[in-house]
Parts: sequence; structure tokens; C-alpha cells
Amino acid sequence: MSKLAKALTAAAGNAGESLYVEDVFSTYLYTGTGSALTITNGIDLDGEGGLVWIKGRSGATGILNWDTTMSPYNNLSTYNTDAIIDQTSPFGIASANTDGFSIGNTNWSRVNASGSTYASWTFRKAEKFFDVVTFTQTGSSGTFTTFNHNLGSAPGMVLLKATSASYPWFPCYHRSLGNDQYLVLDQTSAAGTSANTFSVNSTSVTVNNNLMYGNGTTYVAYLFAHDAGGFGDDGTENVISCGSFDIDGVGNATVNLGYEPQFVIIKSVEASSNWAMFDNMRGMPVSGTVAQLFPNTSGAEGQASDYIVRPTATGFVATATGFTGSSVNGFIYIAIRRPMKTPESGTEVFAVDAYTGTGGSKTLTTNFVVDAGLSADRGNGEDRRLASRLTGSKFLKTNNTETEGSSTYGFDSNESYTIPWNISGRSYVDYAFKRATGFFDVVAYTGTGSAHTEAHNLGVAPELIIIKKRDTARAWAIYSKSIPIDQYLTMPAPTAAATFSLWNNTAPTSSVFSIETDGSVNASAGTYIAYLFATLAGVSKVGSYTGTAATLNVDCGFSAGARFILIKRTDSTGDWYVWDSERGIVAGNDPYLLLNSTAAEVTNTDYIDPLSSGFTVTSSAPAALNASGGTYIFLAIA
Repeated sequence: MSKLAKALTAAAGNAGESLYVEDVFSTYLYTGTGSALTITNGIDLDGEGGLVWIKGRSGATGILNWDTTMSPYNNLSTYNTDAIIDQTSPFGIASANTDGFSIGNTNWSRVNASGSTYASWTFRKAEKFFDVVTFTQTGSSGTFTTFNHNLGSAPGMVLLKATSASYPWFPCYHRSLGNDQYLVLDQTSAAGTSANTFSVNSTSVTVNNNLMYGNGTTYVAYLFAHDAGGFGDDGTENVISCGSFDIDGVGNATVNLGYEPQFVIIKSVEASSNWAMFDNMRGMPVSGTVAQLFPNTSGAEGQASDYIVRPTATGFVATATGFTGSSVNGFIYIAIRRPMKTPESGTEVFAVDAYTGTGGSKTLTTNFVVDAGLSADRGNGEDRRLASRLTGSKFLKTNNTETEGSSTYGFDSNESYTIPWNISGRSYVDYAFKRATGFFDVVAYTGTGSAHTEAHNLGVAPELIIIKKRDTARAWAIYSKSIPIDQYLTMPAPTAAATFSLWNNTAPTSSVFSIETDGSVNASAGTYIAYLFATLAGVSKVGSYTGTAATLNVDCGFSAGARFILIKRTDSTGDWYVWDSERGIVAGNDPYLLLNSTAAEVTNTDYIDPLSSGFTVTSSAPAALNASGGTYIFLAIA
């Protein structure tokens, strides 16, 4: 949706500017400096207020909570019972900013020890998402204390902490437990029971003083909404859910949220267990190692064992291996949706870097969170490797049919990603992509062997879908809106479109794509990854053209030309050609690589030229790019 359309929608609904999950929540990873440090995560804490949680990843440190009801350098911790600690300046968080927060000039291990790694989670106050409230208990046992909030909906979870004295985080409310049960955040205990503990509604929370600490005790309350809508272009989409699940006999559960989460906390309510915290920045892939922290302990980050959370396009799969075979199966969760904004420029979602290797690994610096990376050695005989955040350190090769391999890709950064291929003296080109509404999505799924649909979060119907089986050797299978629905393309073979109903003769929609029973897309229990692209005005163009053997202008609707171009002939043999502006899209020779081949980069041809609205295919281009009457598909990114 354009800025004008968003403005008109908001004006019509009298609801103000549209709000997105990126505006109210951030997971931001950083390395301590031992000196003043500013975290820029795009969240307006200064103007709107909110909460920051910080936990050390690399060492055993307590978790720090600071919210905008506190003074600078004050804090609470969810792993102990301390009252608000007033640290001597400059220990802790120094200020709330309009785009994040600042940490004081200190080497304190909890937030900023030099060389230590940290995770921070920022929750902004916003209706139907989160609120922070302070209140004072009124009355003693046998009475009730009521405090008001501005959540605009009944809370799904409420965390309570006495701030004037050293008491546990107690009693804590979760909607799945009802009004007569409670949890303790800083402890591992199962849910407790006490009649009439809570009463909640869209404006207030009432707590039974039988479970409070005494008349006059001051508290802070953190309130989280549940499926309350309020977000997205039309203001109806959910971004936070508080629910429950039961595990099956082998410790698994599938949770449907209606969206893919970026952050999940789970806790057993029937047995003693830690509160387990997961997010897709530290690592929450669909297979392999899952990173886990416990907000109720001082322990360092570790590999998830008792609890494992793996995202799906519509929720997550939880595995509670520590409870397999037992009668314990009840769990509660809080989940937050992954980013949802529609980008307005190509530089928000795509970056390219061409360089000469120096040894070790290479970091591609971007101004966005990278969700997929494509790396190519520009010399002869080297693979093209494609990796994604969803599959962690795994990668596939677009130039062959091999099963998924493992390496040391690093996606745990907010503005870069690490590529392990960096041999000294070799020439490389790397591409970084961000998942974003209308532009690009990644879906990892497991085949069923029966025709069905797979959900996605692209928000529009995909026009190009690139699928690879991960667990066994199979060719890549590619859907294009520009060829008949009963046809498909493939890699690495450069063949023309083949006729077969991989897509169940059903075009994809804005929420699902269809697959038949063929093993290249849907073997029973097979694991797959799908990369989905669409046309987004001013950002990307998925299209087609008919060759002329003469100079041919391809209008993509851009204003400053294409920075990335992928072309494939569909009616006859033709490789998958790739150009980019970093290596050169100029009025002269333009280096290209083949996505489906290990052939070295070709630098002495002039097959394309720049065009402000897109790109030009020249008259010197071969039949694989511009034969008279030939049909071609392309992906271009501005």
C-alpha cells in the first residue's frame, strides 16, 4: 500500500497513522564496549514509553529490566526478588531515545562488559500490544486492588513485581490459566491456585490482596495484549498472542497463530520448569541449533534442549523433550509476529557487495536485517551458495542438485550477515535479501505426499517461487506466473519450461501456494525451502518479455534503474543469467554470472545496458537472452 493509500485509510477510519510490529518491538543484539553505548532499534521509547529487557548471551549474567516509569540507572531483574535497584551513575540504561535507548559509560557485566555479547528486547507502549503501569496496593487480605491500564483490550498476560521491597514476581496472570491460577516469573514452579486471584478487562486489572504483599506496597505491571488487532495497513492484524498448548506423546505440539513469530516465551504450567525465551535474531531455525535464554536464571545462552521452538509460516512447532512420556503437557506462551511493513525502496531490502577475499570470513554490512544470502565465487569451478535465516547455518547450491550442506553462516546481527567463503585473493559477489511484505518471503515446509497448499507471509500472490528439497538430492523447481500453470522451470539444467502439474493447476494466492505430489516439491516427510518474490512498485519487478533480436527496453517502473537482474529463457534452452550494479550495469561491457553453473564470471560482453525505468537488453545479446520471438522471465530489484 502506498503512503497516500495508507493516509487515506487512516483518515477514513479516524485511526491515525498505521502501526506495525516494527514500530513497537525489537530484538537487538550487540557487543559490549565498556563505555557509553547507544542502541538504535527504531523504537520510540522517549515519546511513547515502554520496557527494555537485556540479557547477557556469552556469560552468566542477570537479566536487566528497565522501563520508562523508572529513573535512569534504576532496574529490576527477572531472575531475583530485588526491589528496584538504584544503581550509581552510570550503571545501566541512561536514557530512553526516540529511536532506542542509551547505556551509560560503564563496564557493568549485566549490560555492557567490553567484548561480551547481549540480547535486548524492547517493548513500546501501544494500544493492543503492551503497556507498563505503576500502582500501589490498597487494602489487606480479604480485599482487592484495582489498577487501570491503557492497553485498549483485555490483557493476555500481566507480569507483576513489587518495587518497594524484595518480593518475587508474583502473582502473574495468563489468560490461558483463568482467574484462579497464577505464575511466578522469577521461579520455576508450576502454576499456583487461589480463588479469585484476578479479574481483567479492557481498562483495568483487579488483584486479590490475599496474594499481595501488604497495604502501601508499590508495584510495576507489564501488560501484554492478545490477538487484539490494531496493526498493519488496515489496522486489523494481530501482532501478539498469549495462548497455551498441550504436547503429544513424543513431546510435540503445533501452534497456529495466523502469522510467523519472531519471539516466543514458553513455560510449563503443570511442572517445575524454566521460562524459555527464543527469538529469530539469536537463532530459531526450522532445523539445527536453537538458541535459548532463561529470564528466570543468570545462565548464559545455550542450545535449547528441554524446550525447542521452530517457526512455521502460521505459528510454531514446540518440542518439550524434557517432558516426553510424562503426564505433564500443559504450557503457556507469549508470541510476537515477525516484521510486516511494506518497503518503499530497494535499499531497504536488498544489498550487494563485490570484493576480493582476505581469508577467514566476510561480513556484508547492510541497513536491514538479512533473511537470505546468495554468495558466488566469480572464478571458475566454484558453487553458488544460497542460505537463509530460517535454515540457520545450512546452505544449498543453485548450480547442482545436492542435499543441504552446513557451514558457518552468521545471521545473528541486526545490520549485517557473515559469509564463510572468503579465500584470500579470490573475487566474490554476495547478495543480501530481507523478507518484506510485497517483495520477498521464505517458507520452510515438510512435504506430505498429498496435494495441498502451503501458507506464506508475502501478503500478495507470489509471481516467482524457487523451491529446493533440502534433505535429498533433487533439482530445483521454479514456478513463474509468466508460463502456463501446468509448466515449471528447473535448475541447474538450463532447459525450457517443462509440462507437469507441480502446482496442482492452481495459481498461488496472497496467502498460500499449491503443490502436487512430485518429490521435487512434496515428498512425504521431505524437507523443503521456498523463496517467493513479487512485484512491488519502485522496489522489485517480476515480469517477462518477448525477444526481438534488436535493442529491447524493459520497463520495471523504477526511477534509477535496476541494481539486480536475473533472466531465464522459458521456451528454449537458456541459463539463469545474473547482473548487478556493484559489478557493473553500464553502457558497455557488463559482467555476468550464471546462477545454475560454476562457470567463471564473463566480463567482455555487452548484453544489457542501464535504463532508468528498468534495464535494456541489447541487440548483441545471444538467443538465451533476446532471440526474436523467444520468451523470457526476469526478476529485477531497484
